[in-house]
Amino acid sequence: MSFATDKCYQAKTGEVDRKWFSVDANGKILGRLATKLATVLMGKHKPTYTPHVDTGDFVVVTNAEKIRVTGRKAERMEYASYSYYPGGRRVRTFAELSEKHPDRIIKFAVRRMLPKNAMGRRLLTKLKVYRGNEHPHQAQQCEPLDLEKI
Repeated sequence: MSFATDKCYQAKTGEVDRKWFSVDANGKILGRLATKLATVLMGKHKPTYTPHVDTGDFVVVTNAEKIRVTGRKAERMEYASYSYYPGGRRVRTFAELSEKHPDRIIKFAVRRMLPKNAMGRRLLTKLKVYRGNEHPHQAQQCEPLDLEKI
């Protein structure tokens, strides 16, 4: 008796080869960039994608402060955090967060597009976001990622 799963490839954790990609966020739209980054982190751009195995690649994003949003989202979009103390809710706008921590804006957007479980939290550790052009991952020999092909 033959089953369809006998013929399907299932990736195993030790067999996955990971690459390092670099992306320049200069002038890119936040949501469109985040969907592409989430796809690469999960490994959905590869033919060996397996839902329950981390088959994704590492991504280094530079120039996070030059990301842009469309419409009036710069004034209206809010990021809330809570310190778990009474009255500890803090709400920041996109403009405030882009001045102080522009890397967090991209991380928040990508985090919301990943699975909401332990694997999603592990996938987010493969995303490295930096303000400016420099990053400490030159030793990994990052390849430029063509976002149009994803």
